Amino acid sequence: MVRLDENEISFPDPALYDSHEGVIAFGGDLSIERIWFAYQLGIFPWYNPGEEILWWCPDPRFVLFPNELKVSKSMRKILNREVFTFSENQNFKEVIKNCQQTSRNGQTGTWLSDELMNSFIKLHEHGFAKSIEVWQDEELVGGFYGLQIGNVFCGESMFAKVSNASKAGFINFIESHKDSLELIDCQSHTEHLESLGAKMISKKEFLKILYKNNER
Repeated sequence: MVRLDENEISFPDPALYDSHEGVIAFGGDLSIERIWFAYQLGIFPWYNPGEEILWWCPDPRFVLFPNELKVSKSMRKILNREVFTFSENQNFKEVIKNCQQTSRNGQTGTWLSDELMNSFIKLHEHGFAKSIEVWQDEELVGGFYGLQIGNVFCGESMFAKVSNASKAGFINFIESHKDSLELIDCQSHTEHLESLGAKMISKKEFLKILYKNNER
């Protein structure tokens, strides 16, 4: 791994740098300039609060191509019944706060530190990060957030207070933007997203798609 200089925003080239687990650097800071630069390179921060910042670019990469989205018959019925309504960028702060507070199976805490959360809120204020909200009876019951880089959406975290809320929001988001989205970056594997059609691709293929979008 490479130690980052806090006074210089740079990273090892992820196309040339390989590590067994996908960590390519540590240290640095969580300035919005560094985070935005990292995501354009296919790198993201993931670490335990109170510990050194770790920067990842795993190989393989877990992604979803919008045209490969799988919607079960039961989910299609829920969507057709209009159990939920959806919005974008209407309440970013509440979405990310709920993501931070949601308990995860096998996790005793959260990887989303207050510092990282505040950086994403600033990224949203600068137009780089977006949120998807899921509503039921005018109450926020689910959602997710991430960064948009060209036609690639880099998903970060999601939450659901009622069954199927986050899944419905994810499906609605993809189907509403299927003509403008080329790829959803899911980062690491979850059975939840695999059931919707996400799969592993090589880091090389992922970076090729991402960099093509950076050039637009």
